[in-house]
Amino acid sequence: MAHADDFALSRVAPSARRHWFGIAVQRFGQVSALSQFLLGATLGYSMTFGNAVLAFLFGSIILEVIMCVVGLVGQREGLNTALLARWTGFGEVGASLVGLAIGISLIGWFGIQSAISAESLGALLPGVLPAWAWCIIFGLLVTAIVAVGFGGMQWLANVTVPLFLALVGWSIFSELSRHSLGDLISSPPPGPAIGVGEGTAIVAGGLIVGAIITADMTRFNRTGTDVVKQTVVGVTLGEFVIGLAGVLLAHAAGTGNIVAIVTSSVGLVGLLIVLTGTLKINDWNLYSSSLGLVNFVSTAFRRDLHRVTTTIVLGVVGSILAAAGILAHFTDFLIVLGVAFPPIAGIMIAEYFIVKHWRGELDETRALGTLPATAPRVVPATLVVWAVSAAVGYFATWGIPSITSLVLSIVLYVAAGKLGLVRGAGVATTRSVEKLPETQPVH
Repeated sequence: MAHADDFALSRVAPSARRHWFGIAVQRFGQVSALSQFLLGATLGYSMTFGNAVLAFLFGSIILEVIMCVVGLVGQREGLNTALLARWTGFGEVGASLVGLAIGISLIGWFGIQSAISAESLGALLPGVLPAWAWCIIFGLLVTAIVAVGFGGMQWLANVTVPLFLALVGWSIFSELSRHSLGDLISSPPPGPAIGVGEGTAIVAGGLIVGAIITADMTRFNRTGTDVVKQTVVGVTLGEFVIGLAGVLLAHAAGTGNIVAIVTSSVGLVGLLIVLTGTLKINDWNLYSSSLGLVNFVSTAFRRDLHRVTTTIVLGVVGSILAAAGILAHFTDFLIVLGVAFPPIAGIMIAEYFIVKHWRGELDETRALGTLPATAPRVVPATLVVWAVSAAVGYFATWGIPSITSLVLSIVLYVAAGKLGLVRGAGVATTRSVEKLPETQPVH
């Protein structure tokens, strides 16, 4: 039954691993969402084209390094982020908190994206249905696709990504045909200027949460090389193709409001861009949210929820909250949660590759396709490192806060390991020790 439940509480079976290109399409769809278009317009409004290219280059390198390192762990172990956290420094209690943070944060963004799409549908079909009804319809559509699992999301990516690219290409052609490309590339920013460093921080920060939970996607990869290929292809194309298109459009229109640009210049096509751009990111919001909540309930309440049922419940709740307009008041809270994510990756990386306190247990069970029989109940040092690093990331006014907190968490965790402070308090028995159908090792 693990296959039907997308391996929410077990390792991904070797037979369920997929070709890297299909997953790269999903990664590209995640990166090339409407938010990336908006990010490009934001940079274009305040940066020259050359500086924007540098910001996207440096920001992409930061993201790709994080995605590759975290993704390699997820691919090797075949485990989603929240489940993997049990044996990469967090223990059962810490992992449950990781799952809860993922669940709350991403279902919040699911609701917000649903509300954005509802506004677009309302503008596309004025007077047909009220905005709250479109929220419900859009949210339930995404919920139905995610309930099918990774295969349904692959189908969605195969449809929406080419369509999104075609629509974006049309809008760019329509708007830029009225301007000289050379003039746009050499023109000064239309708004208040920002530096390359600040632009890099915006690029890296815009996708940092997606980078932290990348194991949810890469656990379906066959090899570590596939992880690197899909990350480089998906992220590089997503950042540069969509991001730089936003930069040029901002220079052409003299504004950072990209939605206003595409809807005013190409009408129906612009509204479809909004819809396709939010569809492909919203399925991953709901998917990772359901995985996080399943793991939280399994740990905190000793009950194994079915991923499909959890997805449907979360999708309905998120859609209703979006329809009620409540989620607009949660933005600040979601931003705070986002600051807490980078140290999660830092601690997992430090434990898996450097400290290795629980690495042996993962190594011993990987070839058998099972989970370690036990996990530490709680790791006090991890909770301290997590809290300190997140606080620094929240209050830091220099550098790139998300990267600062991530690097700090690695340094602090390694130091704690050297001092012998990384140890579990109590032992928890793993409830879902399930053998994979195949016995060959997962490399």
